Amino acid sequence: MRSAEFDKEHVLRQAMHTFMQYGYSKTSMQKLTQSTGLHPGSIYCAFKNKKGLLLASVEQYQKDKNEQFTQLFAQHDNIRSALEVFLQDIIRPCTSHEATQVCLLTRTLSEVDGQDEEVTQVLSNNLCAFEQSLQNVLTQAQQSGEISSVPSAKERAQFLVMGIYGLRTYASTSNDELALMSLSKQLLEHVLQ
Repeated sequence: MRSAEFDKEHVLRQAMHTFMQYGYSKTSMQKLTQSTGLHPGSIYCAFKNKKGLLLASVEQYQKDKNEQFTQLFAQHDNIRSALEVFLQDIIRPCTSHEATQVCLLTRTLSEVDGQDEEVTQVLSNNLCAFEQSLQNVLTQAQQSGEISSVPSAKERAQFLVMGIYGLRTYASTSNDELALMSLSKQLLEHVLQ
């Protein structure tokens, strides 16, 4: 049997945007075929089913986010400026007309938690890896003397992740970019104190 030929990264990015826009349960195969440009048979052949396409999309999403994260922190001389840009990049989509496309992981986790153990575990693992990435850059900042060693990098990362989730949730009820920027600055001050 001949394998389908297509740009896998492009297909996965189109699928991830569709899942973010409609949610997992409301994303039909018809919507996926429209967004990806693949026929249903090609989707089934390459990914087995909608869940397989979701899991592959999550993997691509995490790969893209990891690359952006690494590049962002490599471009800045200090943790403060990197985290300022990082938080701005989180807030910007929250206040745009694409607010449903804020985070594939948290959106999908809130929808499928308790319904599909495999998907829940993959999403949880990716969110833990995100927290670990933040902990790593905060550890580096502590080791270089940019920030104090107390509280620990782990505690700082946990607080920052909680604040990011809170900003995203708050943005769904308040589209006030100035308020969100102010809150993100307060969050940053607390994390870096």
